[in-house]
Amino acid sequence: MHLHVKGLPMPTLRAQFVLFDGFDLLDVIAPLEVLSAGSAALGGVLECVLVSESGRDSIPSGAAGLSLPASAALEPEAPGYVIVPGASGPVDGDPDAGELTVPALLGRFAGSPTMALVARALAAPQVTVVAVCGGGLALAMAGLLEGRTATTHHLGIDSLESIGVNAVRARVVDDGDLVTGGGVLSGVDVALYLLERDFGCAAARAVEDLFEFERRGTTWKAPAGSLPRAPVVGQRVQA
Repeated sequence: MHLHVKGLPMPTLRAQFVLFDGFDLLDVIAPLEVLSAGSAALGGVLECVLVSESGRDSIPSGAAGLSLPASAALEPEAPGYVIVPGASGPVDGDPDAGELTVPALLGRFAGSPTMALVARALAAPQVTVVAVCGGGLALAMAGLLEGRTATTHHLGIDSLESIGVNAVRARVVDDGDLVTGGGVLSGVDVALYLLERDFGCAAARAVEDLFEFERRGTTWKAPAGSLPRAPVVGQRVQA
C-alpha cells in the first residue's frame, strides 16, 4: 500500500537512532521497524539511520553482548527525528563493584559528548527529539528537559520529576519538538503516533494493519498554543 501527499512532493527526512554503550535494543529496533514501514507506505519520505557521537562504530547494547553498527555520526540539525533510546541491564546493583546498572548506564550516557549534539537537535527548528523509555530520563539527567513535559519508564518517573521535569505517567507525551514514551515497548506506540501526527492517520493505520498491532495507553498532548514548536512535518497524506 502506498499513500500520496496533497500538494508538493515531500522532502526526505532523517530518523536518526542514537546508539550508546548499553542501549536497549527494543527501544531502537521497535520504532525503527515502524518508521521504516511507514516510510515505505509513504513512498520513501524517511531515511532511518543508526548513528553515534563519532559515527561508524559497532556499539554494544545492554542485551547478551549484541551490538549494532552506527553508519554515521549524529547530525543534530538534519530535518526529521532524533530518537534517543534507554538502557538495558539490571535495575539494582553496585556500580562501584563494576555492575553496569540501568541508572549507571543512563548517567554515563547523560554525561557523554552526545548530549551536546542532542541539545543542538532540541534547538533545531526542523527536528523533533524523541526519547523512548529511559531515554527521557537520560535527557533529563543531562539537564535538557528542565521545565518540559515528558515521560519515561515507570521506575524512573519520580527521578524524572525530581530533576525539574513535568513528569506525566502516559504511554506517549507530545510536548511539541519533544516526544517521549514510557516503557520499553512504547517505542512502537511512539513511532505510530509520529506517523499519525506528522503524516496523517492513513500512514499510521497502514502500519498498524501490516504489523497487526493495536496501540495502547494514553497520549498526553500539550494544550494548543503552548507547543514549543510545530511538528516536524506540516503536510498530510491521503490513502
